[in-house]
Amino acid sequence: MGHLHIEDYVPGNALLWQGRTDGTDDAYLRWYQVVQCIDLSGEVKLSSGSYVLLGFCSDEGVRRNSGRVGAVQGPKSIREVLRNLPVHHDADVILYDGGDILCTEGRLEKAQRQLSLAILQVLELGGFPIVLGGGHEVTYGHFQAVYQSVGELQKIGIINFDAHFDLRKPVDGVATSGTGFFQIAEDLHKQGKQLHYLALGIQKISNTKVLFDTAHDFGATYITAEEMGNSLRQEHILVQLEQFIAKVDCIYMTIDLDVFAAAYAPGVSATAFCGVLPDQHFFKLLHTILNSGKLRSYDIAELNPVFDVDNRTAKLAADLIFKSVSG
Repeated sequence: MGHLHIEDYVPGNALLWQGRTDGTDDAYLRWYQVVQCIDLSGEVKLSSGSYVLLGFCSDEGVRRNSGRVGAVQGPKSIREVLRNLPVHHDADVILYDGGDILCTEGRLEKAQRQLSLAILQVLELGGFPIVLGGGHEVTYGHFQAVYQSVGELQKIGIINFDAHFDLRKPVDGVATSGTGFFQIAEDLHKQGKQLHYLALGIQKISNTKVLFDTAHDFGATYITAEEMGNSLRQEHILVQLEQFIAKVDCIYMTIDLDVFAAAYAPGVSATAFCGVLPDQHFFKLLHTILNSGKLRSYDIAELNPVFDVDNRTAKLAADLIFKSVSG
């Protein structure tokens, strides 16, 4: 593929990938020693089976949503943890850092368009994008890229781990971090298509009644955090997830870190004090998605380093990525 013009884009930077050296033999390696930095606006060739990290440096949607800003620094914080992780993935798995999309001067809609271009570039080159947020406004641009990549005939399932539905209707057409899935649903409706949306970790305390009504109107499926914490419901939830996966052609997954209990994820734009635990049950659900053969791309959203404690939330985000790459 030829040169791609992406505005407000910063290529992968090798200076961000430095760390402790235990040795240079394969058994000693850490991520910073194997990650390859690339420029998606130049001539790029990706190896088969490659993962491409792409930062979305924006919290403009959070600001518009009257939330706690700071997630703009999320990608940097995640990389700082990732760089010293030990290499446990297979030798044929290649890791790239594709750089960052910046949201400048509050121009969120432009940043979402540029993000979509960058993700689409990765998908068309055969890579697997892992997008680092950034506010949950990442979803709108991310979905657009997946939609363009797989074609109109494919039925895309959206799986959202989140305390919130993010199904708010934009007021006066202004998008926020809480409107992404409403916007996607509207776009699909205009084309005569249905939203296929599964939300896991929803909390009543975090959503008004109208959002539950909106989810019902759109035909969305949701599983509450309370249900996920009930050991008697875990097998049923797994079956629900498998049924959702079976009825779609491909999957776009997004993990909003505020789905997790605040003890594990204090560094988010809106904490969930009694959210989901990153336990064996959660990872069983996650691996079911990862191993489905249908996942095309995913993002991790709402890491806010301003409110993080001992990098706890950044380490959780990095662990999710580590497990998805290393198996």
